[in-house]
Amino acid sequence: MITVATSADQPAARSLELAREVLRIEAAAVSELATRIDGRFAAAVQMILACGGRVVVSGIGKSGHVARKIAATLASTGTPAFFVHAAEASHGDLGMITREDVVVAVSYSGETDELLSFVPMVKRQGAKLIAMTGSPRSALAREADVALDVRVSKEACPLNLAPTASTTATLALGDALAVALLDARGFGRDDFARSHPGGAIGRRLLTHVRDVMRTGDDVPAVPLTASLPDAVVEMSKKRMGMTGVLDADGRLVGIFTDGDLRRVLEKVDFRTAGVAEVMTRDPRVIGPDRLAVESVEMMERHKVHGMLVVSDDGRLVGALNIHDLLRAKVV
Repeated sequence: MITVATSADQPAARSLELAREVLRIEAAAVSELATRIDGRFAAAVQMILACGGRVVVSGIGKSGHVARKIAATLASTGTPAFFVHAAEASHGDLGMITREDVVVAVSYSGETDELLSFVPMVKRQGAKLIAMTGSPRSALAREADVALDVRVSKEACPLNLAPTASTTATLALGDALAVALLDARGFGRDDFARSHPGGAIGRRLLTHVRDVMRTGDDVPAVPLTASLPDAVVEMSKKRMGMTGVLDADGRLVGIFTDGDLRRVLEKVDFRTAGVAEVMTRDPRVIGPDRLAVESVEMMERHKVHGMLVVSDDGRLVGALNIHDLLRAKVV
């Protein structure tokens, strides 16, 4: 059977091909940029590391939007930074910049009037200037202490006019700068979490098992000498589908779950059996100082819905299940 493309199919096919072409062009732009990274990039990193103040990122138009994102990424990865609109600088915002700062000016043409008028003010303040431009011989590049080359072969726009590949390349270079600085500062997971306390990232990196586990009388536990009925009563009372089994010194020696109960009902006399006969010895446990997200990974890997929490000396100090983690928004 021969399928004939209709006129309705043609716009969709055209859209798909254009989308693929845009992605190819922008991917190529970033790849080409990687081949041009050189000593100037390293100099920019060292200049920022030596900075006694903050990084001030500025730009106009589409470059301004990219500059805002670069500033935000720097700030969230250990390099204090903020955005200043070049056109607002001469109307009071110049007061945000000190001689201890490093200014990163973003302009693909390197000839943007508002940004060029901003440069003498920066120089007068005594701040260092890094340019991110697609024109290495532009006025902005000439005035900069370090000029980073973000030129692209062509824009992804079919007219080769709208900033597309060039903004992607600039954004990628900003990310490269932020990551290089992150690495040089030894910025780690805990530092990242402190920069993101309010969102999902913060919850995953700041929430520990001790913050969400059940403690005290809410922890299901029976002695090693308990009967099977006693263990079932404890599981029902604490509503966790499991109970820890403790030796005479209060150390965890086993776990008994509702799954264990189903498996042993036909094998033992429920009325006379002891929990020690049917419990699972050496259960999987987690420490209270581990990240809560680690308990999620363990539960998923071992296909269980709850875990017991033990101290370094093997004592039962808490318990948690997937519902506790859901309430804490760790999952």
